[in-house]
Amino acid sequence: MKTMKYIALGVMASSMTLATTSCSDNFLEVENPSGEPLEEYYTTDEHINEALNAAYDPIHWPDWGLGQYNALNIDAEIMGDDFWVGGSDKNDNQQWHMLFNFEANASYTLSSLWTVDYSGIKRCNDLLKYIPWAAGNLTAENKASYEMQGRALRVYFYNNLWHYFGNIPFYLENLSIPYTAPQLKADEVYNNLITELEAVIDSKVLPMRWDDKNSGRMSQAMCYMMYAEMVMYQNDKTRYPKALQYMQEIINDKSEYGLMDNFADIWKESGEWCKESIWEINYEDGNNERGWSSPLAIGGTILPTLISPNAWPGGDGWVKQASDGWGFLPVRQETYDLYSDNDTRRAATCWDCRGMGTDGDADDTHYHKRYQDTGLWLAKYRPFTENNADAGFDANLNYNNNYRFYRVAEAYLNAAELLLETGGDANLAKDYVNKIRNRAGVAQKTSVTVDDVIEERHLEFVGEGKRYFDLVRSGKAASVLTPDKYGYRTNSWTESKKYIPIAQAELDSDPALVQNDY
Repeated sequence: MKTMKYIALGVMASSMTLATTSCSDNFLEVENPSGEPLEEYYTTDEHINEALNAAYDPIHWPDWGLGQYNALNIDAEIMGDDFWVGGSDKNDNQQWHMLFNFEANASYTLSSLWTVDYSGIKRCNDLLKYIPWAAGNLTAENKASYEMQGRALRVYFYNNLWHYFGNIPFYLENLSIPYTAPQLKADEVYNNLITELEAVIDSKVLPMRWDDKNSGRMSQAMCYMMYAEMVMYQNDKTRYPKALQYMQEIINDKSEYGLMDNFADIWKESGEWCKESIWEINYEDGNNERGWSSPLAIGGTILPTLISPNAWPGGDGWVKQASDGWGFLPVRQETYDLYSDNDTRRAATCWDCRGMGTDGDADDTHYHKRYQDTGLWLAKYRPFTENNADAGFDANLNYNNNYRFYRVAEAYLNAAELLLETGGDANLAKDYVNKIRNRAGVAQKTSVTVDDVIEERHLEFVGEGKRYFDLVRSGKAASVLTPDKYGYRTNSWTESKKYIPIAQAELDSDPALVQNDY
């Protein structure tokens, strides 16, 4: 369902100015295009909706904009063990190659992701400041909904920053000159965020699932998934029972959620906002305003272009184009080999183009191999001509593939792991895992361990940005993320690599910021 898509259509500039620097700069100031004082403008339901929609807008930006490509799945997967970085060479999007080899620094890190998420936080704070101004013109239901959406969305932006940077500036009200905030330790950030998320969940204001025209808004189920992800990443076992309860609420809500019968169908356009989808980031190819000169405008995503073969000759649902794939994120052969021959997830995960590439110039029957090419690509977000056919211009920047952020399959596997971790029903945990395996067409387990669940997550979520964080939280990263036999990764992951370097521009703008000990 594509009806919501960019809920910030036409209102992006109505709430705040856009800038390309961090929370320490004057992009925290607000400009109102109407010229009215803000206290007078944000007094109606319509204008509060503008601020809310503008707060959602930065969720679309990470794949491309503000000087970097930071597609959420690529950022995470390049630090894991399923993909190579690829591109033209190891200097192409060098921050990815440096992070892959655990040698990032203040000059080569995810600098624009920091800016994107703090832009979102600023917009959420604006919204929450404006709502009381319009209280007399809002129904109680709308007022509560706008507030809880804003608070949940703010947790989402902070959650991204916490996962990558850990020790970050934290504030729930926008800053004034000199635009600096206390930098909290990662554990302090977590404690603040989880308390805020619990308040949103306990309010029971957000629906378990929005109707089709509002797909993409913060829902109760999305908050449940974020809660489980956060407490499991923190290994906060005191909250495991509550997280398990939330996962089972999703599993048992058969009227709203369920597993798709065919794994491959999830990744089709017709599979967007299917019964398995809990939360997606919407993209649209039609009526796009996004282009080379306007990367933050409404439109599609560049992700399929980033992760597909270069100089594609045409075929397999994707016609030859003047500007096509850039060859990032080739799937490792070892990842393909993880799947048994009868596992239906393999073909839906790995787009097998082996034998179609050439090390020389591309011709009419071959694509051009780029750095670390394996002939295997991520099928879940691969390009199809039909997925950018309606783009008015810069079609390779405007695929309509929604980004699948949380799926019901993850609720099942979270629940299985949480059952085992809390001494719960081991047979039920086995049944949850077997639900996933049954769909994949592979043999059922007679019993499961936590390691079994982690490995099932590995097979289920390749390319979805989960694997690296699973390795870190499970204590497996140090033994798995080690030098490879090809000489691409020469350094090993250590505990100090958990939080990546803060960009030099942020350190320069706020001398109180302390760099992560990477």
